[in-house]
Amino acid sequence: MKRALIFDLDNTIYPVSSISENLFDQLFTLMTENQGEMDLESLLAAKEELTRKPYHLVADKYNFSEDLKNRGIDLLKNMAYEKPMQPFEEYFHIKYIPIKKYLVTTGFTKLQLSKVKMLGIENDFMEIHIVDPEISEQTKKDVFASIMERHNYLPEEVLVIGDDPESEIKAAIELGIDTFLFDPENKHPDVLVNVRSAYLKEVFDWI
Repeated sequence: MKRALIFDLDNTIYPVSSISENLFDQLFTLMTENQGEMDLESLLAAKEELTRKPYHLVADKYNFSEDLKNRGIDLLKNMAYEKPMQPFEEYFHIKYIPIKKYLVTTGFTKLQLSKVKMLGIENDFMEIHIVDPEISEQTKKDVFASIMERHNYLPEEVLVIGDDPESEIKAAIELGIDTFLFDPENKHPDVLVNVRSAYLKEVFDWI
């Protein structure tokens, strides 16, 4: 029996694609106007990846110039999203599970908190943690370990639910925590996890 569920936010509780046009409009314009030596194919790939990965990782992967990277950071760290947002419909099937829930997300603090507010999910979680690389070297693995230590959870009593094999899923595996990879578009068919599913409601089968 699980005693705690740890959720990722972006593309786990809601689809980033539903807000990306509004959210990234200024950033995409900045990238287009300052693409430097980046070819069009790489520019388009970087824009698409920003809907799934934190900005600093995308900037490093596609070799953004230092100026572009810093201007993007300055833009995003001061941004808040203030338009209506909706979780995945299946999220409503699992939000009422009577198990303690924690939210751990990577990104800019102001922006991530604004998403939580617009989704109306603040009260769904015992704790909300934002791993902000601009203000701390803390990682999701550090946060997971802290949650387990402070609340006396054994690894087998926790389930981490997320969409990114290289982020929350990897951190959980390294700590011996069971993992639920939410993969509705079948992007990661070969990833070794406890369960990979296109349906959030299948969390029920793993608690």
